[in-house]
Amino acid sequence: MPIAVIPARFGSSRLGGKPLVNIAGKPMIQRVFEQSQKSSVVTRTIVATDDERIVNAVKAFGGDAVMTSDTCRSGTDRVAETAKMLGAAPEDIIINIQGDQPVFNPKSLDDLIRPFDEDPGLAMSTLAYKIKNPREITDPKDVKVVFNRQGFAMYFSRAQIPFPRDGQTDVDYYKHLGFYAYTKAFLDQIVTLDTGTCEQVEKLEQLRVLEYGFPIKVAVTQYDSPEIDLPEDIERVEAMLR
Repeated sequence: MPIAVIPARFGSSRLGGKPLVNIAGKPMIQRVFEQSQKSSVVTRTIVATDDERIVNAVKAFGGDAVMTSDTCRSGTDRVAETAKMLGAAPEDIIINIQGDQPVFNPKSLDDLIRPFDEDPGLAMSTLAYKIKNPREITDPKDVKVVFNRQGFAMYFSRAQIPFPRDGQTDVDYYKHLGFYAYTKAFLDQIVTLDTGTCEQVEKLEQLRVLEYGFPIKVAVTQYDSPEIDLPEDIERVEAMLR
């Protein structure tokens, strides 16, 4: 059964101390942790951070947390370091859960893991949601993904993809939700790769995988998962909770 890791960095250019932001009476990291614990496919959930304040907050609500290096390039690297600390086996499945999506549906993790049951040789999967809000198609805050007919990612971008050159609108757009599952062996391989050009330009760590020619299976889920990037997002998520 998979282990879920929630990478949580205290610093944020748009919302400082984001993991500890209060969401309807609880720190955001607690809400994410509790959603993960509700999943039927997760054996253990652990927060991976570089800040004692987050460790203390997690311990205060009875959660599990570890301190990782403050030199990690990305959440992926933090998850890999945690998997190593836990002594995970090469074939173990590690789930990377976004720490800023406090109302994600635990059932979406079933969708994330299912491709590994269907293809024993799979190394990595991620989630996508069919966009219903037109704003998200062009908003760079919402990452878009396009995938081929076999369900493997072709590209991720903050831009509108595919772009309707002639104004064509009869196409579905998919938002990337930022949850990942990998085998421990493949996770270890990812973190040995140099930062990719597109990864650096778009600030999307999953592009490192595509740039080096590795496949990512995209699982489409029916459950949206709004993230908190800005102060105004907090009110929107709290309204959903109410």
